[in-house]
Amino acid sequence: MHITIPHRFDLSPSEAIKVQKTLQQKIDTSRKVHADSVKLIAGSDLAYDRQKDTAIASIVVMTFPSLSVVEEVCGYTQIPFPYIPGLLSFREIPPMVEAAKRLKHKPDVWLIDGAGIAHPRGIGLASHWGLIVNIPTIGCAKSHLYGHYEDPPVQKGSYTPIKSNSGKVIGIVLRTRREVKPIFMSPGHLIDIESAKEIVLMTCTKYRNPEPLRHAHKLADRCKKKGAG
Repeated sequence: MHITIPHRFDLSPSEAIKVQKTLQQKIDTSRKVHADSVKLIAGSDLAYDRQKDTAIASIVVMTFPSLSVVEEVCGYTQIPFPYIPGLLSFREIPPMVEAAKRLKHKPDVWLIDGAGIAHPRGIGLASHWGLIVNIPTIGCAKSHLYGHYEDPPVQKGSYTPIKSNSGKVIGIVLRTRREVKPIFMSPGHLIDIESAKEIVLMTCTKYRNPEPLRHAHKLADRCKKKGAG
């Protein structure tokens, strides 16, 4: 699959913010993606081995909507960037690139454990990654990063908008299981909010988190225990 690296990652925080502001202008969250056009869906997660100063990225590709695993890969790098809220992509994309280089299947949609445009500068990890792989991406965060919202009703599938300080809808707080904490979903790139919501709900079966992300989380832990060697 084609991967475009538009900038360096060995940047200072102020330089990274400048890159974000430039790249944000390229983000497109207006496109409708019909669920019946999606045949393969990916999920990505990260783990860290701080004793070895290593970041481990996992990618799981599954059939859609049946959600059978067709491919699992991991990538390893030295931890490339400090943990700074709002700049997570500069820490996590380098190992994700190494994992993506090993993929034999190109997904039609990619779920990311992180924010899309529901981000202080409108370019969270899912949006940044979408620009790099040129594939529709969706951010599915387990916690709130940015924006104003109210809790949705307790029923599965209920949701409320996430709004920016200017009042623009930038994502949704989505209840994926009844009476279970919601997830904070926002489009990353090349997909609109409604399409993202439909696809994410179709990947949530018995658990709060989408199946591709659950599998990716387990894979990252396995790869961490196995080690780069």
